[in-house]
Amino acid sequence: MEPRIGVLALQGDFEAHQHALARAGAEAIDVRTADDLNQVDGLIIPGGESTTMLKLLDMENLFEPLREFGRKKPIFGTCAGAILLASEVLNPLQESLGLMDLTVERNAYGRQIDSRIAQIELQGEPAEAVFIRAPAIRRVGPDGKVLAKYQNSPVLVEQGKHMVATFHPELTDDARIHERFVEKVKQAS
Repeated sequence: MEPRIGVLALQGDFEAHQHALARAGAEAIDVRTADDLNQVDGLIIPGGESTTMLKLLDMENLFEPLREFGRKKPIFGTCAGAILLASEVLNPLQESLGLMDLTVERNAYGRQIDSRIAQIELQGEPAEAVFIRAPAIRRVGPDGKVLAKYQNSPVLVEQGKHMVATFHPELTDDARIHERFVEKVKQAS
């Protein structure tokens, strides 16, 4: 049976994640409320703008339910989602869910004009990584596992049931990263 994976649908390209989850063998569900979290086995927090996401989470009374969800079930954060999962956020300091032992620096690769498509190595093979106003992971705690790097910095990290990517895997046809998250959700269920 396909796992039901929510995609936080407040901001960002949540539709692209839904298509990527379908390719990876999961049923994708929009998550906009705390009640929606009760319907899913795992969650993706997409890219977007992290301070705007925090405001929207507060407006929808979703911040604490999301943190509680992450204590029990897997979450995969991409770009702004990676910022929200980190335990420490720099440039500027900002609140986060603190579900992964990471230090993340916002907009570390520059402004929108500095966005790029780069080649990384994933599972010993080349992969495309789309960086859009991307954050950088400056520190990975001892329980984190670096799965991919770009310019010698971690860009894909997992810790326990959670994962983060500082790029946008949903914007390529390569389903390996979403497949890995689907497997994490299946294992946790």
